[in-house]
Amino acid sequence: MSSKKTDLMPVTADGLIHIVRGQRILLDSDLAGLYGVPTRVLNQAVARNRKRFPTDFAYRLTAQEVKNLKSQIVTSSFNHGGRRKLPWAFTEQGVAMLSSVLRSPMAIKVNIEIMRAFVRLRQLLATPGELVTQVQQMAAALKLHDDQIQELFAVLEQMLAPPPEPTRGRFGFHPPDTSEQKS
Repeated sequence: MSSKKTDLMPVTADGLIHIVRGQRILLDSDLAGLYGVPTRVLNQAVARNRKRFPTDFAYRLTAQEVKNLKSQIVTSSFNHGGRRKLPWAFTEQGVAMLSSVLRSPMAIKVNIEIMRAFVRLRQLLATPGELVTQVQQMAAALKLHDDQIQELFAVLEQMLAPPPEPTRGRFGFHPPDTSEQKS
């Protein structure tokens, strides 16, 4: 009995979001992969609708930005297919605008997941109080451990120090002198 898979696998864009020029962006090749289309098809759709993508929605990366991203993410999809042009970077607004350019059911589902990823990221960044509390707790624990380690080193130093010289004097059992008590 063969079962046909009709539902799409859940899409997550959390790991694809990068910070470039102080903005959270997704690369054209990553978006094309999520949408299941070749990168050139996505870029052609953007080129046909260029007025919908001002520079605060989408922009080409510089060669230096591409180099920096490659070093940050180690495995790079920039060279797949022999890219001839620098990749496009899409901000959150640019990704939202793609939904008006790419109208397939897959594009709708992917856009929803991408928007959710941006929202999750914004929520993480919007709750610094909780993060600050966790960092403070970690710092207190480290301080406590640091103090305990210092005490341990002090004990170890005492143990490694040469033993003190033995006291010279009378050894063995010596009864008290009774002659002094009789007088």
